[in-house]
Amino acid sequence: MDTLSYKTVSANKGTANKEWIVVDAKDAIVGRLASQIAARIRGKHKPNFTPHADCGDNVIVINAEKIRFTGRKMTEKVYVRHTGYPGGQRFATPRIMLEKTPERVLEHAIRGMLPKNRLGRRLFTNLYVYTGETHPHAAQQPKEIKF
Repeated sequence: MDTLSYKTVSANKGTANKEWIVVDAKDAIVGRLASQIAARIRGKHKPNFTPHADCGDNVIVINAEKIRFTGRKMTEKVYVRHTGYPGGQRFATPRIMLEKTPERVLEHAIRGMLPKNRLGRRLFTNLYVYTGETHPHAAQQPKEIKF
């Protein structure tokens, strides 16, 4: 066997073939959907996955307001944020978040599953979450994927 015939292929910005996909979040469980979307954004489903490069797909999520939680997470899970001012700690449950900004629930879950560095912040820009059936990315001709 000729060992010189095998080449290690690393993807970079020029060689990564990025695609656009649409995911319908209707009746999907938040964590399970988020982990599959995070893997798509990262590019782990591709044979030329490179950990230090943005080689994943651009993901469009529709119907973000129709996601589900299992168990009692809808009322007992707590999202904590801080305004930056003294005494500015704010708390919200998923029920409150889904009423005000339903996109943020899914964005928060997916962001937590991406790397916590420059690459993770860059990868997060490949995610587009929308409420309702429509999205403004029809020109990219995205493929619909069912998880």
